[in-house]
Amino acid sequence: MKVLIETQYMPSVAYFTLLCHAEEVFIEVNENFEKQTYRNRCEILTSHGTQRLTVPVHSANSKIPIRNMQIDHRQKWINNHWRAIQSAYGKAPFFEYYSTYFENELKKEKKHLIELNQPLLTLCLRLLQLNVSIEFTKKFELTPAKGILDARSAVHPKKPLESMTWFQPKEYYQMFGKNFVPNLSILDLLFCVGPNALMVLKQSGVFLKNK
Repeated sequence: MKVLIETQYMPSVAYFTLLCHAEEVFIEVNENFEKQTYRNRCEILTSHGTQRLTVPVHSANSKIPIRNMQIDHRQKWINNHWRAIQSAYGKAPFFEYYSTYFENELKKEKKHLIELNQPLLTLCLRLLQLNVSIEFTKKFELTPAKGILDARSAVHPKKPLESMTWFQPKEYYQMFGKNFVPNLSILDLLFCVGPNALMVLKQSGVFLKNK
C-alpha cells in the first residue's frame, strides 16, 4: 500500500498505524500550512489528563507552503515541551530507554518545521524498528495518482476517531487514568510499552489487514 500524508509533530498512534501497513509513504511538503492540526502539535497524557504541545510558528495565518514554515523560537517552547514530557512519562517503564534520543533531537534548534518533524519521524521509525520507504512530494496534487491512499488531514484533532475507518485502537498500558485514551502521540505508546509498540500498531489497523 502507498500512502500520502502530511508531516506531523511527534505523530499520533493512528498516523503510525497507517505507516506500519504501508510499503511506501509520501510526505506532503507542498501544501499550505494549516492551523490547529497535528502538523505542529501533539498530545500526551499527564496526571491531569490530555495535554497539547504546540510548536509556535511564524505567520501561521498566511498561505505559506509547509516546507517554508518557520518555527518561532522567541518562545521557550523546547524546554516547556521537554519538561511536560518528563513530568508525564518520567516514571513510565521505557522512559529511560528512549528519552535521551528524543531529548537530543528536540534540543537541536531548527529553523523550519519540516526540519524538526522529519528527524523526529525518522527517529520514531527507527525505535519502532519499522522499515518503510519515505519520500517528500515534488509538487502539490489535489488528487494523487491511482493506487495511492490520500490520508492528508485524515488524522486530525477536530475529526472523530470513527472517521478513520481503518483505525481501531488497540488498548495498552498507560500511566494515568482509569479509562484508556486513544490516539495520543507515539511518545505515549513507546514510553509505556517499549518494544511491543509495533505489535500494538499492527493490531490497531484492523481494516488494513486484508488490503
